[in-house]
Amino acid sequence: MPWRVSEENKVEVLLVTSRDTRRWVIPKGWPMKGRKPHIVAAIEAQQEAGLHGKVEKSKLGDFEYEKRMKGGGAVDCVVEVYALRVEQQRKKWREKGQRVTYWFDYAVAAQQVDEPGLKELILAFGKGLER
Repeated sequence: MPWRVSEENKVEVLLVTSRDTRRWVIPKGWPMKGRKPHIVAAIEAQQEAGLHGKVEKSKLGDFEYEKRMKGGGAVDCVVEVYALRVEQQRKKWREKGQRVTYWFDYAVAAQQVDEPGLKELILAFGKGLER
């Protein structure tokens, strides 16, 4: 979950649109052989949103969702979520033309996503940082 503290000292979360359904989601992807999950999370954030920063080694939590496949089927997925404190967003990245990115106040980001488990993670994370 990409995050930063804004100039107004507010916790913000970056969301990206999914390529197929254009829903707001966090960057995510399939496991990569030989790579630790937190490293994969950082790679996906770089590829999907051009983000670079410090990723936490321990996960924040996980959530479930139904991934719609191109052939018309669906797969039940469990996503492990890792916090990525964003230090930079590049001007160009691999999937820039395929997705929209936007920084939301964490509470607004939670309203934008469809998955109940992800909503809960975003809210708990943001509230924890506000203290």
